[in-house]
Formats: sequence, structure tokens, C-alpha cells
Amino acid sequence: MADDVEWILRNSKKVAVVGISDKPERDSYRVAKYLSDKGYEIIPVNPTITTWNGKKVYPDISSIPDPVDVVDVFRRPDAVPEIVDQAIEKGAKAVWLQEGIRHEESENKARRNGLRVVSDRCMMKEHMRLNNK
Repeated sequence: MADDVEWILRNSKKVAVVGISDKPERDSYRVAKYLSDKGYEIIPVNPTITTWNGKKVYPDISSIPDPVDVVDVFRRPDAVPEIVDQAIEKGAKAVWLQEGIRHEESENKARRNGLRVVSDRCMMKEHMRLNNK
């Protein structure tokens, strides 16, 4: 998994953040803002809001018109199968399940379809750790 963490952080530019919040105190907002500040292009995904930091928010991955590199998930584990299916269809290179999120069946499906997978880890914390060596 460490190899996948490093590969994703070094080779991804477009990050679809699924479950992003427009509330600055929420983890999804803070992580997306941090990644944006570090040069990643954030593609916000949440059917309940329309904008995030001035960017259009898409209701789901399938609605994003452009390719994405990694799908960063801030949703309950029961939402993961549909998200992974959409990530596969979209041609994403990776799926990242944030801290507290695991779904073994969907993780295996993503790997079988050629995606790199990280689960139960924070993308922001891993980026900080990798860049403070």
C-alpha cells in the first residue's frame, strides 16, 4: 500500500473529491483545500451543493466532463461500491478511501480493473508525511 500512496500522490493532478463539504470545519473541505494549495486540481463532487471555493460541484463522478486521476472518497462505506463503479467507468487511475473508510469487495474490484487503491488513510496527512521526509 505504501507504494500506492506514493504513486498516487506523485502522479495524480486531478482529484475528484466525493462528499466534499462547503463547510470549512469539515475534513473533506480542509483536505481538498490543502490539496488545492499544494497544486492539485480539485474536482468537487456532492449532489447537495452547487459550488465549492468558486468551482462548479458535480453531483457524481459520471457527471464530470473531464478525466480524473484519483477519486478521493469522503462517504460512508455503503456508498463505496457505486463510487468505485463510476471511477472505473470514468477511467480514473486510483481510488483513495479516507480515514475510517474501507470496503474490501470494492477495493478488490478496483484493483482487478487496474486502479490503485488506498483505504483508511488521509490523503492530506500522507502528502504531509511524504513531503516532510
